Amino acid sequence: MAIEIREHVPGKDVTPFVRAADVVFDGDPAWVPPLDLEIGDRLSPAKNPFFKRGEAALFTAWKDGRVVGRCSASLDREHLKLWNDDTGFFGFFDTIDDEEVARALLDRAEAWLRGKGMRRAIGPAGLYMNEEVGILVEGFEHPPMISMAHSRAWQARLAETCGYVKEKDLFAWRYDATTDFNARTLRAWEAIRALPEVKLRSVDMSRMREELAAVLEIYNDAWAGKWGFVPVLPDELDKMVEDMKLVLDPDIAFIAEIDGKPAGMCIMVPNLNEAIFDLGGSLFPFGWAKLLWRIKVKHPKTTRLILLGIRKDIRHNMKRYGGLSAAMYVEVAKRGVAKGYAWSELGWTREDDSPINLGIKSMGAKVYKRYRVYAKALA
Repeated sequence: MAIEIREHVPGKDVTPFVRAADVVFDGDPAWVPPLDLEIGDRLSPAKNPFFKRGEAALFTAWKDGRVVGRCSASLDREHLKLWNDDTGFFGFFDTIDDEEVARALLDRAEAWLRGKGMRRAIGPAGLYMNEEVGILVEGFEHPPMISMAHSRAWQARLAETCGYVKEKDLFAWRYDATTDFNARTLRAWEAIRALPEVKLRSVDMSRMREELAAVLEIYNDAWAGKWGFVPVLPDELDKMVEDMKLVLDPDIAFIAEIDGKPAGMCIMVPNLNEAIFDLGGSLFPFGWAKLLWRIKVKHPKTTRLILLGIRKDIRHNMKRYGGLSAAMYVEVAKRGVAKGYAWSELGWTREDDSPINLGIKSMGAKVYKRYRVYAKALA
């Protein structure tokens, strides 16, 4: 039978779009269904501040009366203003192993992007680059970490069949609590801790908004100009505060201060996916109780390092603060071990970002997943 593509309006009934993942990932032992509430909020203009900076369309594919895939198309005005590249995004690209289904979805997403004046498509990237990025191409046996993508083994092949080519590979690293640091990295940590003007202090949960505002200011400064960067705007801070209230553990999230001013930040969070793996995306009727107990009482054994950065003016003072990045890696690792976490995912990092990758490798971490971002010119 012919493939039928249906469009779903963000903020309206997006249930088929959400449920498509249940079909695609059926039988995948590594799949962790995200919470329906969280996905619903992300696809709602009333709940997600992305829709103040961008717009999106949602599509599902149907075959024999059954939903068999999904894909989004979106544009981010902040990305366009910053990079001036006429590039839009496709995201949520999840399908059964069927080239016709994949092509029909991507054709529809590309048509939407062309209608908005875009000359290039890149992705998958959720709704934009500050959400889940890339198709998983290595590490399928591992469950997805919090805010990271997961894919079926055939998804990359289908994208390539539809004319998409590699733009960039992204690494996810695994660091185990039993891993020892090399002597050079430990010396850097000790040297930084000995500096009287430097303080590595935990995030203060009692003034979360102020703390996260400082974190995002450092992020926007440290990552500006790098591939994939788009700024986090003030409107997005409020949602981040709400999201972080549940998962942030101040023992493994800290700010590096120099002379009392924020100079760097390291934000590691407990892996929420470890706590929701068996909830089927639903918090009702007993999911809330299970989630709160697993997060607040039992607490997960895994974490993800989601943000680490140092202000550019501090990075330029290599003679005195050249070891700050290594020191923050050691500090967060030691904090995680002391708290009882077994291992952490670090990333993502770009395959060609040698300084960061070498720094992570010096900790003893190893690449255990690889994601691929694809691009295609739109005729």
